[in-house]
Amino acid sequence: MKKSVLILSTGNSCRSQIAEGFLSSFDHSIEVVSAGTNPAAAVHPLAVKVMREEWIDISHHQPKNVEEFLDWPFDYVVTLCGGSLETGPAFTGRVGEHLHIGFDDPAEATGSKEELLAAFRRVRNEINQRFRLFYNEVLTKE
Repeated sequence: MKKSVLILSTGNSCRSQIAEGFLSSFDHSIEVVSAGTNPAAAVHPLAVKVMREEWIDISHHQPKNVEEFLDWPFDYVVTLCGGSLETGPAFTGRVGEHLHIGFDDPAEATGSKEELLAAFRRVRNEINQRFRLFYNEVLTKE
């Protein structure tokens, strides 16, 4: 049975795009979309860069407003940050389960170019690890 997952964050420019990229790469049969409660204008260029290092291309992704998906049925809605927990909309469609897997926002990091890249890589690696667990322990069961 095909699973559907909405990955929700505030800006939909970094964490949720990275998570969508990883989860889609684990299993192409899963319907994965990401969205934000206050979407940015574009995917953060460092998110695109660090995902290319993992051979995953998210350069074609665009931030989307969660309101586009309010009537879609999802098996799982996964929030990634405190902001989306506080401002997350009420879904009118079927939602099987709500999960929260929090990560620092690498877009808020400060410092040199190398320090910013290190912050994006750290969060990317954390997302990869946690979403592999989610995939292996939740999505492949049943």
